This record gives sequence, structure tokens and C-alpha cells, in this order.
Amino acid sequence: MDIFLIRLLQFMLAIGLLVLLHEGGHFFFAKLFGIRVEKFYLFFDPSIWKWDGSLFKFKPKNSDTQYGVGWLPLGGYCKIAGMIDESFDTEQMKQPEQPWEFRSKPAWQRLLVMIGGVLVNFLLALFIYSMILFYWGDTYIPTKNMTLGMKFNTEAKQYGFQDGDILVGTEKGEFKDFSADMYRDLSEATRADIIRNGKAMSISLPGDINLLGMLKAEPSFVRPLIPAVVDSVMNDSPAAKMGLQKGDKLVAINGKPVDSYNEFTDQLGVLEDMMTAAKTQADSMKIRTATIVFEREGLLMDSIDNQTAKTAMIRDTATITLTPDLKLGFFVQTIAGIYKPVTKEYGFFESFPAGIAYGLNVLKGYVGDMKYVFTADGAKSIGGFGAIGSLFPPVWDWYLFWKMTAFLSIILAFMNILPIPALDGGHVLFLIYEMITRRKPSETFMVRAEYVGFGLLILLMVFANLNDILRWLGYM
Repeated sequence: MDIFLIRLLQFMLAIGLLVLLHEGGHFFFAKLFGIRVEKFYLFFDPSIWKWDGSLFKFKPKNSDTQYGVGWLPLGGYCKIAGMIDESFDTEQMKQPEQPWEFRSKPAWQRLLVMIGGVLVNFLLALFIYSMILFYWGDTYIPTKNMTLGMKFNTEAKQYGFQDGDILVGTEKGEFKDFSADMYRDLSEATRADIIRNGKAMSISLPGDINLLGMLKAEPSFVRPLIPAVVDSVMNDSPAAKMGLQKGDKLVAINGKPVDSYNEFTDQLGVLEDMMTAAKTQADSMKIRTATIVFEREGLLMDSIDNQTAKTAMIRDTATITLTPDLKLGFFVQTIAGIYKPVTKEYGFFESFPAGIAYGLNVLKGYVGDMKYVFTADGAKSIGGFGAIGSLFPPVWDWYLFWKMTAFLSIILAFMNILPIPALDGGHVLFLIYEMITRRKPSETFMVRAEYVGFGLLILLMVFANLNDILRWLGYM
């Protein structure tokens, strides 16, 4: 519950901030051009019976704008006079046109009003990335420094990779770190540069590997190789009961040799698949009962005089019952614990070009990945509020919070500029049409387009959140 609340608070804070600033962008340009803003709301306020739907509202003296917070946390809105929007206020449009209305202003001013929200979100993301680099710097582990190499799945091995290979880069350049960018480069590369057994070499790739398939595969296409060496043991866990200690090395589970922690977790994944098919309590207990072989450094007495000893790895076997979620209850070193991270620091003015470059690269990657949305696997990967909330860390970490907020700001900017009626991009499309043809679309057409766009958005929201529910229930 604590983890849920922490993630919920981070999600609400980030979304609230982004929605306020997005609507603030529309508000700023509207006021700049003398357009009346009737309502400025965080969240929506659909009325219920005799209640107007506002949790909080106030209207400053001599102001035309009512500010408030609605009860439905699905975004926010800025109700601009003389504009057909999600309020569907068609009665106002039947009245004579007023000089302080949106519809009375030149097309270029209306265009700036409509792109104001997207512009603020995009600039905000670049600013946050810049401040992250200024305050925390850029800390990462270069893939070429991962001297233990990587662990590859069956598909990757078909291309010629071998467990223990160190990924260096592609024909596009050297990898910075183990990240989504590395996966993107591998998916589009025709050559992968690696180090194998201390020697530099290259592997030919097709140039069109499915990125989504690489990421969703179990096990994934490539992972940093992590030794199956115990770093710590949880109290009262199966690992503690079998006497596992720091420094012990796991070498087999249920007769299956494991050469790394990656391989050990893969074998636990096999047990999870078996558990889904279990029909009785006895079946479940049989699956949970595991035989673990591990090695520990110990002393061996000389076989001749039994007075001298030498250090050697002593192998032991234990049969234990895994936890209900098939865990043994121990931890291994993290990647940051195995390798020393590299930190690049930035001065205040240096951080801005670096932050802009970082943000543009994030946007490029996100836009490039959109093509997978229109595939069967891509549609299944679409997530709603639950999926977005789960991206936040389970503990409050300001670095990760701001990084996630910047990423969501870029997503919000991109999604809103899509040419879909009811989104900012839909209004922009109609304004560009007007500027080219010198003719406004009819109000009837605009209202119908708004209804269609709003309906599409509701369907997308239902679909995305239904995916979250199905994933939670274990059907996806």
C-alpha cells in the first residue's frame, strides 16, 4: 500500500503540474491577444445533479476568469470565449461575434493560442532535463566498461552473439550506456561492434530487427550479465533457512546448470509458467519445492598429514520450498555495484544545450517507436493511468521524479499536437486549412468534428486502461 500511495502521489503531482502549465500556455497567449478566458480548471468538472462539479473555485474581483479544481482527474481545460472546444458550448457561438472572442481574432493569433500548451510542455521538458544535468550531472555505465559482458537470448545468438560478448556500438557510433537507445540502434544496425575474449570484432545484423519484440521477449534480447553470487540474504527467507551466505555462488536449480543470475531468474520464470498450469495445492507445492546447488569457498585439509589446508570451492546441495511467488530470498550486486559509474558534470550554461540535445533525442526515440503502436503487440503494450503510474519509482526520488515528469511532458506535447479533433493538433489543422484557403470551416462541421475526436479519445482511454486491468489480472 505504501508503494502504491508513493507512486500515486508522484503521478498526481506530475500530471497536475503538466496540465496546469499546458493550460497556462493557452491562457498566456489568449490574454496576450485580448481574448477572454472564462474558466481555467485543473481536472474536469462535469455537473452531477445539482452540483456543478467543482471541488474548489474562485473568481478574482474584476476578472473574467473563474479558476477551480474539478472532481474528474482526466486532465484540465481552459475555456476560451468564442471557441468550440470540449465544453461544446454551442449557445455562445449563436450570439453575435464579440471583439474579445477567439473567433474574432486573426488566424495567426488563434494558431498561437492553440499551440501554446504544446509549446509550454515541450520547453518545460527541455528545461527540466537541463536542470537535471546541472544539479545531478549525467551518471551512467558505458557498455564497453561492462567487462563481464552480456547475456543474450536465442534470437540474438542466431545473429551470432555469444554470452559474455561486450557490446561496444554499431556503424552509427559507440553505445553510451545500456538503455533503450542501445536497443534502437541494434534494431536498425547492419553491424554490431563487440569485444569477445578480449578481441574486437563485428557481427552482421539485418538492419530491421523488431524493436518491440526485442524488448518484450522473455528473456529479452540482451541483458547485462550478472554473476549468480549472493550479496545479501533476507531474514527468514528460504535462502536463510538453507544457510545461504554472502559470497556463495549458485550453480544449478532442479538439475539445470546456471552460469549467471540471469540464467537463475530464467529458470524461476519456467517455474512461474508451470505454476499457471497448477490445478491443486499439491501441484503448487511440488513446483515450489526446488533443489539448489551452490558453491562456497572453504578449507580442505591435506589428505596425507591432515595438518595443512588449502582454499577451495566446496559444493553443497539443499532442497527447499520457495515462497508462494517463487522467490528464494537473496540479492545479488546491482550493475552499479559491479561497475563504477561515470558522471559527467555540467555548468549552468553548459546544461542548456546538453538538456536540449537530451530532450530532442527522447522525442526522436518516442516518435520513432510510435510505428509499433499499430501492430498487435504494440496495441497490447498501450497503457493507461496504471501503466504510467507504475513508471514512477516505489520510493520518493526527486531525480527519477523530475526525469519522469520531463518524459511525460514530451509525451503530452506530442500527443496533443496530433491532428485529431478535440486535441490541440486538430484545431491547428483546421486553422492551417483556413490560412491556406482563406475560408473557415463551418461551425456545424467543427462541432461534429469535436464530438468525433472526443469520442475517439474516450475509446482510446478505455482501451488503454482496459489493458492495465488485463495485465493486472494476468491475462496479458
